[in-house]
Amino acid sequence: MDALTLARAQFGFTIAFHYIFPPLSIGLGLILVLMEGSYFFTRKRLYLEMARFWARLFGLIFAMGVATGIVMEFEFGTNWASYSRFVGDIFGSALAAEGIFAFFLESGFLALLLFGWNRLKARTHLFATCMVCLGAHFSAVWIVVANSWQQTPAGYHLVGQPGGGIRAEVTGFWEAVLNPSTLCRLGHVFMGAWQAGAFAVLSVSAYYLLKKKNRDFAQASLKIALVVAVVASSLQLVSGHESAEVVSETQPAKLAAYEGHYETAPAGLYLFGWVDEKNGQTHGVALPGLLSWLVTGKTGGPVTGLSAFAPDKRPPVNFVFQTYHAMVGIGMALIAIAWFGLFLWWRGRLFNYGWYLKVLVASVLLPQAANQLGWFSAEVGRQPYIVYNLMRTADALSKTVRPGEILASIILFGLIYLLLFILFIYLLNDKIQHGLHMKVEEGHRA
Repeated sequence: MDALTLARAQFGFTIAFHYIFPPLSIGLGLILVLMEGSYFFTRKRLYLEMARFWARLFGLIFAMGVATGIVMEFEFGTNWASYSRFVGDIFGSALAAEGIFAFFLESGFLALLLFGWNRLKARTHLFATCMVCLGAHFSAVWIVVANSWQQTPAGYHLVGQPGGGIRAEVTGFWEAVLNPSTLCRLGHVFMGAWQAGAFAVLSVSAYYLLKKKNRDFAQASLKIALVVAVVASSLQLVSGHESAEVVSETQPAKLAAYEGHYETAPAGLYLFGWVDEKNGQTHGVALPGLLSWLVTGKTGGPVTGLSAFAPDKRPPVNFVFQTYHAMVGIGMALIAIAWFGLFLWWRGRLFNYGWYLKVLVASVLLPQAANQLGWFSAEVGRQPYIVYNLMRTADALSKTVRPGEILASIILFGLIYLLLFILFIYLLNDKIQHGLHMKVEEGHRA
């Protein structure tokens, strides 16, 4: 393989592995606030035990996120130097803001969260937990800002460089930050992260109930997580629709790839199918006129097709089609699981069905899969551009990097990440198996 393919594979692998952890920390951060807030207002020891247990898991997840995240920043300089020179003024400021306003906020207060249980008053500790949650969300804000600028550039102009070539320079900071796709994509990322955290708690809680361990703790944790899951999965549907509307306006080729739509004409919404890219045809089951209605408000409204774009300006259509529809399918399954649980709760039978608890145990994988597939759809759907309509991915590669060097680093990263993942699973399982081994003292944190 050539250097470009290997560099893309390396970055895709490292970012996909890293993205297992930030959504979990964002979602668990919110749930920690809810649990500790419940203790603060009710003074029931059960909520404090819950908060302490999930805080230990949060610390492990945070450490994994930091260890795997720093690698990608080095890749910008090694594999993607031309890209870094082009967007350095814009992308660099977003990454700096993420470090200053998000990482330091989250990591600083995390020490108080993990080690301040017996040293801080309840009010102070709850404040520290809220700051950790806020820092986790801020980290997503600035990364989404940087990525959204690549999707829909705004607030910039192009200037020449002394050694030749051009670079993008900020002309309006807030215009760049609030580019056309930032807010809708940020909401979509937040909802995906809340789902990841909620279904992780649902999974562990259901496991305890099936094993008949920590029953009171498991039932209370499951109820809190189920509320978050219902809210996040429902709002995810809304934010997904808003994101698709923005894509239809700013990246019509990507939307056409999402649905395998070739001719500019009224379009249906595919439930599933397969795209024959060679002949420009999509085969599958579609709901007639639904895509037109979602995009234009009319079932007969025309939707821009891939035929409006030159072949070298189209993304890999079938790949994008499959990842997008898999993401949507998983999202609908998460809505069904969450709302069915709410229905059982309303009927007083939430903990009565072993098969439903087994579904919850396995459901921890679904938000992770949906988050990964969503990013694949968004990033591959932007191709052949790394900065939409400004810079092609092929032009972003470092000029001196060689395929053998990248391949060697992929192998090394693969081995290191495999060991890290094994260690993570081992430690996570150890903490879950121990359960609530830390007891809360009477009159603790008055």
